[in-house]
Amino acid sequence: MELDPTDLKLLAALQRDSTLTAQDLGETLNMSASQAGRRRQRLEAEGYIAGYRAYLNPEKVGLTVQAFIQIVMATHTEQNARDFVRLTRTRPEIVGAWTLTGEADYLLRVYCADLTALNLLVQQVLLPHPAVSRVQSQIVMERVKPDAPLPV
Repeated sequence: MELDPTDLKLLAALQRDSTLTAQDLGETLNMSASQAGRRRQRLEAEGYIAGYRAYLNPEKVGLTVQAFIQIVMATHTEQNARDFVRLTRTRPEIVGAWTLTGEADYLLRVYCADLTALNLLVQQVLLPHPAVSRVQSQIVMERVKPDAPLPV
């Protein structure tokens, strides 16, 4: 099903504030709360809305170091890829992982309590992994733009 302009407006509003009630959405969309609520439910059921979550302040919960880590694989076998992906899913400090084109095979986004914790992740977890050939880390100095809503 295609999205109409009202669907797009609803999605944009929920990306800005996922706690909006049906009443709030109805006011934003110029429709009744029940119509807005049904529309939201349809978009959830059809998979346009993948979920809701609270965005925490990393520093407030003791995660003072954010880094991006590029991984180059030792060999490109299906088993190595499976093993490495399993590792990314089991380490809580790895909050995002992507496969890439170009020199690196994977890009990891990590949050750690401090530089010592980041060093332990790199030296004791990533580098010793048999699928990994090379690791390159970039520590985030300042976040100049937070994760933004999708441009719908």
